[in-house]
Amino acid sequence: METERAFRIAAKTGSARQRSAGLLLVAALTPVFSACSGVQSALDPAGEESGQVARLFWLMIAGGLPIWAFVVALSLYASRWKLEPLREDTAARVIFWGGVVLPVTVLAALLAYALWLMPSLRPFAGSDDATLRIEITGRQFWWHVVYKRPNGVRVVSANEIRLPVGERVEFALTSDDMIHSFWIPALGGKMDLIPGRQNRLSLRATKVGTYRGQCAEFCGTSHALMAFPAIVMEGAAFETWLNARSRPSSGVHAPGTGRALFERNRCGSCHRIAGTQWQSTAGPDLSHVGSRLTIGAGQLASGSEALASFVADAGAVKAGAHMPANSHLSAAELTEIATWLKGLQ
Repeated sequence: METERAFRIAAKTGSARQRSAGLLLVAALTPVFSACSGVQSALDPAGEESGQVARLFWLMIAGGLPIWAFVVALSLYASRWKLEPLREDTAARVIFWGGVVLPVTVLAALLAYALWLMPSLRPFAGSDDATLRIEITGRQFWWHVVYKRPNGVRVVSANEIRLPVGERVEFALTSDDMIHSFWIPALGGKMDLIPGRQNRLSLRATKVGTYRGQCAEFCGTSHALMAFPAIVMEGAAFETWLNARSRPSSGVHAPGTGRALFERNRCGSCHRIAGTQWQSTAGPDLSHVGSRLTIGAGQLASGSEALASFVADAGAVKAGAHMPANSHLSAAELTEIATWLKGLQ
């Protein structure tokens, strides 16, 4: 009786442990599978280059799976099913076919495919195929963006990238302070931004949508907070947007005290606003800041309240930000400035 009772307790305990192990496995795999999609997933491609990266990844998984399965099966066979030693000639055949022929064949095929794919993963930047060129300058901890139109007009922006779908875009990448890395996982691979050097990256977006870009090289305290939205638009909508951004915002001359407060507090000594005397590039360009999706390089959703909080104390939102706090401004003054900035559409 005691022995039977002990077996029942052990069976219940084992069953509970199995359920717990199963739940733990599901919990562990959930973030793995959920990471295969989303606005910042290289495995949910929305670009020509990212699609090739995703195919290469899944092909490598499929190629490595037979090797993994063979090793696991051999381990189980040796530890559970075949406890006595193999004959010498049998062991030699297992080593030759399983340890030499299988991995060499699979890995050689993967290497050949990767070498064949490599040129298209990094299309030659500077070719006539690119219909738009964008200059990106990385700074702690934001992005200076300049669209270069074929007619020579330069459209300046910050902390946001817009691209026409189906068209190749060339990025000219550099840095003003330290090494950063420009990466939009859903569109393509990453490229470093190095002081004193200009690197080039070419991308072609294939799906309309809003994706997340990120600095992928540690660059200081708020490296993880140096992000940006990448908006892929239909060609006509993109041209309309770019034409509008080529002109000063009508909100520059909006009535109210916001502009006067902006000027009185010398905000224009760091920030450029098209159509005004403020042309500094020490801080992010604010020409059409009210129309951007985020504030502070992806940290706050755009809105008057977010603008007011960022103007009040940028360092509280983004540690290490060079913008000084404006603790001397009242809540009403901050609201006036934020309302004027939001009007810069």
